[in-house]
Amino acid sequence: MEEKLSLSENALKVLEKRYLKRDKDGKPTETAKELFLRVASTLAAADKQFGASDAEIQKTTQKFYDFITHRYFMPNSPTLMNAGRELGQLAACFVLPVEDSLEGIFETVKNTALIHKSGGGTGFSFSRLRPKNDVVRSTMGVSSGPVSFMEVFNAATEAVKQGGTRRGANMGILRVDHPDILDFINCKSDNFKLNNFNISVAITDKFMEALKAGTDYELIHPRTKQPVGKLNARAVFDMIVDGAWRNGEPGIIFIDKMNSDNPTPLIGEIESTNPCGEVPLLPYEACNLGSINLGLMIKEENGKLCVDWDKLAEVTKLAIHFLDNVIAINNYPLPQIAEMVQNNRKIGLGVMGWADMLMKLGIAYNSEEGTRLAAQVMEFIDYHSKVKSIEFAQTRGRFNNFKGSIYDGKDFLTNKYKGKSAGMITDDMWADLDAQIAKVGIRNATTTCIAPTGTISMIASASGGVEPLFGLVFIRDVMDGTKLIEVNPIFEAYAKEHGFYSEELMTKISIDGTLAHCAEVPQEAKRIFVAAHDVSPYWHVKMQAAFQLHTDNAVSKTVNFEENATRQDVADSYMLAYENDLKGITVYRNNSRQFQPMNLEKKEDKKMPEIKAVEEQPVEQHQGEEHKCPECGAILGYGEGCFICLNCGYSGCS
Repeated sequence: MEEKLSLSENALKVLEKRYLKRDKDGKPTETAKELFLRVASTLAAADKQFGASDAEIQKTTQKFYDFITHRYFMPNSPTLMNAGRELGQLAACFVLPVEDSLEGIFETVKNTALIHKSGGGTGFSFSRLRPKNDVVRSTMGVSSGPVSFMEVFNAATEAVKQGGTRRGANMGILRVDHPDILDFINCKSDNFKLNNFNISVAITDKFMEALKAGTDYELIHPRTKQPVGKLNARAVFDMIVDGAWRNGEPGIIFIDKMNSDNPTPLIGEIESTNPCGEVPLLPYEACNLGSINLGLMIKEENGKLCVDWDKLAEVTKLAIHFLDNVIAINNYPLPQIAEMVQNNRKIGLGVMGWADMLMKLGIAYNSEEGTRLAAQVMEFIDYHSKVKSIEFAQTRGRFNNFKGSIYDGKDFLTNKYKGKSAGMITDDMWADLDAQIAKVGIRNATTTCIAPTGTISMIASASGGVEPLFGLVFIRDVMDGTKLIEVNPIFEAYAKEHGFYSEELMTKISIDGTLAHCAEVPQEAKRIFVAAHDVSPYWHVKMQAAFQLHTDNAVSKTVNFEENATRQDVADSYMLAYENDLKGITVYRNNSRQFQPMNLEKKEDKKMPEIKAVEEQPVEQHQGEEHKCPECGAILGYGEGCFICLNCGYSGCS
C-alpha cells in the first residue's frame, strides 16, 4: 500500500480541509493515504461478523483500499470522515417523522440535532401536522401550522455545526393535498428564509389527474383524513411552477410513484426523502451511499475506447460488499434508526463521472446514443448489485423485513423489467435472479441510488453525478492574485490532439464555459463537449429518466434553464418528468438566485470578479453566512466575497 496516490491537488486540499483527522489545534494528524487505509481496514473488519479469517480480512482491506485510491469508487462523506473514529456514524441520509403534537415535534428537533452533529442530513414530511388555525383540543389554542414549525427546525439546524465541517441540510416536504399547501409553496419565495431547507411538494396521482382534466382537487385534513376544501389543480400547479422559475423552490416529488416502488409497504409509507431528493425513506430509515467513477470504467479495444464491462461488474460487486459492511458497523445516533436500518438494509450505489465517460467515448450528452448508453450502464450496475446482494443473502441472511416485501414471491424483477432491456441484461437473466431470491432472499431492500456526489467527485477528479459539466474552462484566482486557467483535462487533451488548443481560446471559453459561440472550435468538438446550458431541458429530463429506469431509489438531477426560459418551459419539464416515470425533478433557471453562476452572465462590460476557491477557507475558521452550491449542495464558503464550487463550477458573490 505504498504506491503514490493518483489524486489531484484540489482533491488533496479538500481531504486536508474536511476529512483528515486533526489534533486539538486543528492540525492534520494523518495523510490522505492513511485516511483511505483507515476507511478500508475499518470496513473490511466488518467481515469478521460473518466468519471471515484475519487473512481474508486483510485481503478485503487491500481490495477496498485499491478501489478507493484508484478512484474507481468513493463512499459518501460521513464514511470517509468517521470510519475508524470515535463517532463512527457513516450514513449520509436520514428521514425522521414529524408527529402532530408539540412533544413529538420537539423530540424530532432534538433527534435532528443529534443527526446533524453526527454528519448526516435529514428529510421530513410535515404533512402530518394539522393546518394553521386548527383547534388544539388539549389547550383550546390554535395550531400555527407546518411552515411555522419548519422555521423552528431551520433555527435548530443553524445552531448545530455538522460533524465539525458543515451545517446540516434538510428536506422539507408537504403533500399537495394538505390544507396549508399554498403557504408551503411560497415559504421560500424570500431567498433569505429557511436557508437550511430544500423544499418539495409531494404531488399525488389524483392531483395530476385533476391537472390534466382542468378540475379542482380535494384538500385532506391530516388528522381526520376528511376533505376540508378544494383548490384548482391548474392554479396550484402554476404557483409551484412560478416558485421554481423564480428561485428553484419548491421542487416536486411524485409521492405515489415513490410508494409504488416502496420495497417494504407493510412497514409503512414513504413520506419524505433525503435533502437532495434521491433517497425515499420511511420514518427512522437511513441510507448509506457510494458512487462508481464511470470515467474510469473505460478500456481501449481494437484501437477504440469502449466501456470496460468486466471492470464495472467487479467494482459494482465490491461496492455492494463495502456498503453492506457499512450497515454492519455503523454507529447510528438513535436506536430507532439502528433497528429500522438493520431490518431493511437499504444501500444506494450510484455513479459519478458520467459526463467524463461520454466525452471520452465521443458521445454527446444530449443525444439518443447518450441516453441509450445511460440505460445500459445503469441496468448493468443494477443487475450486478442484485447478484451480489443475493449472494450475501445466502451467506449473511436476507433483510429482516423481506416477508411481505416487493421481493417476496412476486417475480418482482421479471415483471418490472420485462420488455425494458437496454441491451445488456435479458429478461431471462432477471427471471433467474427472481428464482434465486425465491430460494434465499436478497440482502438489501434497495441497492441503487444516484446522488449528486458533491465533494466526493472532487476527490475522485470526476464530473458530478449524472450531470453534464457546468463549464469546460474556468479562470481561477489563487491566493497570491495569480490567475490560472483551469481546463477540463478530457477537453484539453482532445483540443491538443486535434490542433485547436491555445491559451487565448481557453480564456475565451472561460467567459461562459461553453464552446457554443467559439467559431474556431470544430463542430465535432462542439457536439461532444456540451456544457449544462448547451443541453435543452428535454434532454436533461430524458437523461434522468434513462438512469431512473434501473435505479431502485431515485436520481438526483438538476434541469438547467437559460435565464430567458419561461414559466411554460418549466411546466413542460414537470409534465415530461411525470410522463417519463421520474420520482422527482429539480429545476434551476440561471441567475434566479443571488449566489449564482457569474460565468454564465454576459461580461462584455464587466470586470472579472475575484474568485475564492472553496478550499482556501479553513472550515474551522468560518464566520458569517454559509453559502451552499445550489447545483450540487457543496459548501462554497462563508461570509462576504465571491465563491466557486469546485464540483460543478457554480460561482457567485455575496
